[in-house]
Amino acid sequence: IVTREDVEEALREIWQYVKDKEQLLKDLNSQIEETGQRLSVKQSERDYWLEYKNVGSKIHASKIMNLEKDIQEVKDDLHRATEYYIDALKAVKEENDRLVEKHRKLSKKQAFEDAVRYLDKNSCREIKENEWLKEEVKKYQKEVSDLKASIQLLEEENVALVTKLIDVRLQNLRG
Repeated sequence: IVTREDVEEALREIWQYVKDKEQLLKDLNSQIEETGQRLSVKQSERDYWLEYKNVGSKIHASKIMNLEKDIQEVKDDLHRATEYYIDALKAVKEENDRLVEKHRKLSKKQAFEDAVRYLDKNSCREIKENEWLKEEVKKYQKEVSDLKASIQLLEEENVALVTKLIDVRLQNLRG
């Protein structure tokens, strides 16, 4: 038996879980922004060195290549982090949906139990009588079905006897 306190505690745990996941998402979003800022800084640095390279200096060509690799790595990291956070968000939403559905079922069950608990004696008696009447109706329906089958057999037998009687009378009239 699940009590109202159990349901409320489960709901509190669900909401705390949701809040924790939302905080995690906020943290992840701030990390994404931070990574975007780093990307912007790296791109600015790359632009500076590309301009320097175009002016004619080949001395820092390897540094430019390394910075381009760093920028690509940051972009790849950003892409992977974005995919991870999207997947994490989907998982959190699915978990929330599952927990809300579980809570809804528990609340529905608790509401039914509360409703039954607070019924007066007359209502309880009426419910029991209703159940008994349903059983009686099933019994009578079976009896009716059995009687219909018996009637059909008797009618078929009666038709066969009448047919025999008519055949015998026809033979007596002919012969």
